Amino acid sequence: MRIDEQPRTRWPDPAAFRHRRPDLRLGSPARRVDRSPSVRPDLIAVQHTVRTTTAEYTLLLNAPTWLGRRAVGEALRDAVAELRAIDLTYGPTRPDSLVSRLRRGEIGAESYPPLADLVDRCAAMRAATDGWFDAWAVPGGFDPGGLLGGWAVERAAARLRANGVHDYAVVCGADLVVRGHAPHGGPWRIAVHHPVEHDRQPLVLEMTAGAVGTSGVSGRQGHVVDPHTGQPAEQLLAATVVGPDLTVADAYATALYAAGPAGLAWFKEASDYRALFADRR
Repeated sequence: MRIDEQPRTRWPDPAAFRHRRPDLRLGSPARRVDRSPSVRPDLIAVQHTVRTTTAEYTLLLNAPTWLGRRAVGEALRDAVAELRAIDLTYGPTRPDSLVSRLRRGEIGAESYPPLADLVDRCAAMRAATDGWFDAWAVPGGFDPGGLLGGWAVERAAARLRANGVHDYAVVCGADLVVRGHAPHGGPWRIAVHHPVEHDRQPLVLEMTAGAVGTSGVSGRQGHVVDPHTGQPAEQLLAATVVGPDLTVADAYATALYAAGPAGLAWFKEASDYRALFADRR
């Protein structure tokens, strides 16, 4: 049976979670993926890590045996190819990328449908965050970097689904997206460690559809700019947001890091997105 695409996130009692090994860890100096103690016999479980020039991604796939190893391999290759293509085609630091050509006025966003989607996503998040996420306020011109990683992961995940793989996790640094179930057959068990204070007890999540996006842990000083002043954002140590779509969660985390505590007003009771961490310096 396939789950729907609605977000499914549960915060279990940490005491009950203590004796259950997490499948994934975010923000921990330890390894991010814990080997599952058991894999259902009717599943093909695959783990693969790929590096591009800007990021490292780990993909975990769980597919029914009837799909076949060849089909699972093709799904994995397709997702990896998508990640590599986005790195080459949309990286704002590449002078020949579509983003760089758009900056120079050589092309319009409408020239390439994925580029138009990327620009539209940036415009939507600028509106949703009262201008605190603003890809046009970055020195040098349009720079979608605040959500580009999440957009890449979501597009790779879409390639997995198009190839018949509906149970997976894709992890990139302190960001992830999951769908379906882990190899043991239950929800993905995720331990979200504080992005900076690693001695804190992690928050624990059980997810069958959703994403976690984090900003402020890249190690680069001043990597997020206050779009209203042009100066590096300095109010928060880090910001982590959970919700249905990693592109949006990534952008919200970037905007929250820039805005500081004032950005918490975006996460209303009825919102699909929630701030997990937003600690002052």
